[in-house]
Amino acid sequence: MTPGARAQAAIDLLDEIIASARGGGAAADTLIARYFKTRRYAGSKDRRAIRELVYRAIRRSGNIPDHGRAALVGLAREDDAVAALFDGGAHAPSPIEPVEAGSDGLVLPDWLSTRIAPEEHAALLERAPLDVRVNLARTDRASMASALAAELTPFSPAGLRLPEGSPVEASEPWAQGLVEIQDEGSQLIALAARAAPGMTVLDLCAGAGGKTLAMADSMGGQGRLIASDSNRARLSRLAPRAGRTGGIAIETRLLDPGRESAALADLADRCDVVLVDAPCSGTGTWRRNPEARWRLTPARLAQLVELQARLLDISAPLVKPGGALVYAVCSVLPEEGRLQADAFLERYRDYRFDQPGFIAGRQDGAGRLLTPAHDRTDGFFVARLVRA
Repeated sequence: MTPGARAQAAIDLLDEIIASARGGGAAADTLIARYFKTRRYAGSKDRRAIRELVYRAIRRSGNIPDHGRAALVGLAREDDAVAALFDGGAHAPSPIEPVEAGSDGLVLPDWLSTRIAPEEHAALLERAPLDVRVNLARTDRASMASALAAELTPFSPAGLRLPEGSPVEASEPWAQGLVEIQDEGSQLIALAARAAPGMTVLDLCAGAGGKTLAMADSMGGQGRLIASDSNRARLSRLAPRAGRTGGIAIETRLLDPGRESAALADLADRCDVVLVDAPCSGTGTWRRNPEARWRLTPARLAQLVELQARLLDISAPLVKPGGALVYAVCSVLPEEGRLQADAFLERYRDYRFDQPGFIAGRQDGAGRLLTPAHDRTDGFFVARLVRA
């Protein structure tokens, strides 16, 4: 493909991503994968260049652009090399008109501008590093750092940070289940659970099981570990991952939304740890999913805050006296983090907050807040709440 054809392909993809964001459809990475699947003529260099243009245009477009061309024109206004791609050649976009509008720059909608500081917003739109968690039950971090040419992460004792673009999933350590791709912040949330051999541990919103597997590693093959979720497709991905990494057997429970308490009633007062990695706005993961900014609205945030409170209410009676409820969200918004944890402690006076046991982040009410600007992790709020 010519450079101009790559630019037009980026515009076509941006049109799809913008329409999907407006309609609540698939995420950008899914749409990009589908696009290339039907265009076998695009080589690896073409795909890499097109993807780079798409994500650069998304990252600098604060509000959702009118269309894909406007998104790329906005980038071209700041980058002469991109502007040169609008040459009107075969399969290339037509030249940019002097009065043609491009998308706006790095701005936030007014309703979010008081919730996210400018320096944090800028950091949330940088490219995310590639972190992995070492399965310490089967190997050691130094050996894996050498094998993968990685550096040690500063906070997680199991974390490694790899050079950008490292083919982790094509490596022997990954194939043997010795490492898992996981941001250092996610690793710290699993550490906050302090899962240990012999415990009964519930991962309420397990998804595909990244944090479940991290806790399994800490349990050393002893105890009871339950992973539950209401999303069948995501939960089904846990079993093959667990089989590759080995370790403790993991129970799975598919929950029916609205009937979670009945499905978990047998665990009342029996769990040493309940991890609630709740559905959230995902503001802390904008480095990986920058178009998620376009999907978030005040109404959507209110729905998520209500769901988070309900999940905490479901979890509270499952924790045995002396056990811990670990609440986490990949968000930097106070409504989903500090204010949510404070409201829980007001409702449940038999709970108190406890330090999560890691040094990263900043104290934020009853929990700790990790951010890309401060900690070089994804944005997370985590609170460890202990039942008296």
